[in-house]
Amino acid sequence: METQAQGLIKLVNEKKVNRNPKFLAVASGKGGVGKTNFAVNFSYILANDFNRKVLLIDADIGMANVHILVNVNTKKTLKNILNGEKIEDIIFTTRNFDILPGFSGIDAINEVEDSAVFRFVQNLNEISQQYDYIIIDTAAGIDNKVISFIRASSKTYVITTPEPTAIMDAYALIKSMKKLYDYSDFKVVVNMAKNEEEGLETFERLNSSIKKFLNMEVKLAGVLPATKNIQKTVKKKQIISEVYPSEKFVIQLKKIAADELGEPPPAVKESFWEKVVGFLRRE
Repeated sequence: METQAQGLIKLVNEKKVNRNPKFLAVASGKGGVGKTNFAVNFSYILANDFNRKVLLIDADIGMANVHILVNVNTKKTLKNILNGEKIEDIIFTTRNFDILPGFSGIDAINEVEDSAVFRFVQNLNEISQQYDYIIIDTAAGIDNKVISFIRASSKTYVITTPEPTAIMDAYALIKSMKKLYDYSDFKVVVNMAKNEEEGLETFERLNSSIKKFLNMEVKLAGVLPATKNIQKTVKKKQIISEVYPSEKFVIQLKKIAADELGEPPPAVKESFWEKVVGFLRRE
């Protein structure tokens, strides 16, 4: 039986993947680090604060939940496309950006062949002409399906947290892509940091290992602070960038988006409810 590494090497030798400058992958070494929440809010900000045409693809095969976070029920998913249906028939629009929903299920991962994912990634090149950005929310960890999406992307945002296991798994993801595919276009987002200092220390620990053992460096996209409003909005199936636009988490995320675009961050605006709360506090 082939080892996992041998299988990955075989895949890269057999199939050439061309990068698309509009593809931005969002990945993580482990689950629970806020990867999908980042992808949803990043897409929302690009579309609503910077007026970009955005398609968010939920490529977390087996554990898809983007449609849950945006509170939209959908009957057709990425699985329908992998089975031959047209991409245009599956996409839905919400909050001024498009979403291609993924699918979940215990057997979902095993039901989808790597070759089907590879063909889907290649076919995305045609539809990409309709968008400024295609954000791809991949599954946590690394397998052939995740690899196909990352290799096709011009850049990959790696989400981690200050937890040692999250840092270690982020390093393992970057190491695998560098060693096997010579892919090095990563930007790191440190999420759930107590403060900026903790976020910067987390990044330095990760980048130090990357420089020492991989002979490369990665860039820090930004530090996102821990906030209780994330949990509140997730429970209510809301988008924090929409409900709390002046939240520090959102302001920092807007800076990441602005840096991606090479534009200045947008002015900070308060939502109606933030204004009400602020008024009551002044009374």
